[in-house]
Amino acid sequence: MNIAMLLDMAAEGFGERIVVGPEGDGLPAARLSELADGGAELIRAAGADALVYLAVNGPAFPVALFAAARAGVPLVPVNYRLGGEQLDALLANHPRALGIAGPSQSEALRRAGLPVRSPQEWLAAAAAAAVETKTTEPDNPDNPDAPAVLIYTSGTTSAPKGVVLSHHNLVSYVLGTVEFAAAQAQEAALVSVPPYHIAAVSNVLTNLYAGRRALTLEHFTPDGWLALVREQRVTHAMVVPTMLARIMDGEDLDRSVPSLRALAYGGAKMPVRVIETALGAWPDVDFVNAYGLTETSSTIAVLGPEEHRAAVTSGDPQVRARLGSAGRPVPTIELEIRDPGGDPVAAGEAGQIWVRGEQVSARYAGQGSTVDERGFFHTRDQGFLDADGYLYVRGRLDDTIIRGAENIAPAEIEDVLLRHPEVLDAVVVGVPDEEWGERIEAVVVLRAGGDVDTEQLRDMIRRALRGSKTPDRIACWPELPRTPTGKLLRRDVVAGLTAPEHAQRS
Repeated sequence: MNIAMLLDMAAEGFGERIVVGPEGDGLPAARLSELADGGAELIRAAGADALVYLAVNGPAFPVALFAAARAGVPLVPVNYRLGGEQLDALLANHPRALGIAGPSQSEALRRAGLPVRSPQEWLAAAAAAAVETKTTEPDNPDNPDAPAVLIYTSGTTSAPKGVVLSHHNLVSYVLGTVEFAAAQAQEAALVSVPPYHIAAVSNVLTNLYAGRRALTLEHFTPDGWLALVREQRVTHAMVVPTMLARIMDGEDLDRSVPSLRALAYGGAKMPVRVIETALGAWPDVDFVNAYGLTETSSTIAVLGPEEHRAAVTSGDPQVRARLGSAGRPVPTIELEIRDPGGDPVAAGEAGQIWVRGEQVSARYAGQGSTVDERGFFHTRDQGFLDADGYLYVRGRLDDTIIRGAENIAPAEIEDVLLRHPEVLDAVVVGVPDEEWGERIEAVVVLRAGGDVDTEQLRDMIRRALRGSKTPDRIACWPELPRTPTGKLLRRDVVAGLTAPEHAQRS
């Protein structure tokens, strides 16, 4: 099982269908296969043991993904927004790699002593190599446990780790979630995440396997996203919560999307207010909340379209509450909630999320597997399963605030803050404190022109929860520090709250 097998199936099953890029001049499946052959020859000729991709998303990315697979080496998509020192440290792990880089990132590869091509040069060279080495039978190394992709985690709370995803992990995910050639010829998917995010990799594979044309948006803006959806008649799209919030909250936007049939979101917590607004704005669109991790090859739990609609129309509080859930585990995933000692807890009781399945890697470069004796992976996320099996994620274990002897999950306080109509975004963190160990502080982002008394916000939390969970201070900032995929950089929030020049802003 090699992920290039999925490309072989697509090339044979619907070879002339455009699967990458815009209508008219995109890549048909058969041409994508030819370019992957050529790219694989370039990798072999260079004697490379990895293919580093340090550029924005675009047609070069799927060619690189499948070329690496056919050459039997991993693709390593690297965050092109990292600073020089961070890039140098990551690239030092791959001294024999071949590189693809954008104009502003190529110098980092040269510093590392790696041969480098721009995405355009890579595509041209792959095309030329495909002509010179054209074969009738693709060469796909058959080692299912070999690494297909190595993705460095975002490192929002610690140094990035290289997550190793095997061919078996990725193929298992695709076969377990997508039906081959299920898409109609006119379907098109828009993915608005960078290539170093697991969703970028999984969407290349799933859309290709389904036979759906895949588009990418290099730089997200609400009006740019909406315009591209209309122009390319996009039927399916994937966004992170901050993107949907900007689309829904933006002023003077034409939000008409007549072609859009399905919208998936994930990667970070979605404020209930935002998804309720989106459901009202686009009642005919099927919304899907997809929860997953890099270590699990993407989605492990889904809240589907009918569950979204039921949540906003039902008078049952329990059903309405599901809009804040991650849905139910997908059929190929086993999920347990455990206490700190490792024992499963009862329905409704919070604990730590553990998962098991063929798509779960739980392998890190230089560390090997981290599964327990039963094959379960500790996600380090906290949450609970209700009596009907719906998963509620309550943030990272690392985010827990320890105030005195009490463990406090920031997510439940953030949920209360986001109920206020003037609050667009919110984060709660623990700030070092001599008396309590950590004190609770919060930062909120208000609507444009909005005004709110932070003492009223504190009182709202006190009434909804209790005094010990009420932030000692709530500051108002113009925006929160987030990665391009929407993850909160909590350490940057703490640094901002404790910096002398910012400590008093509110």
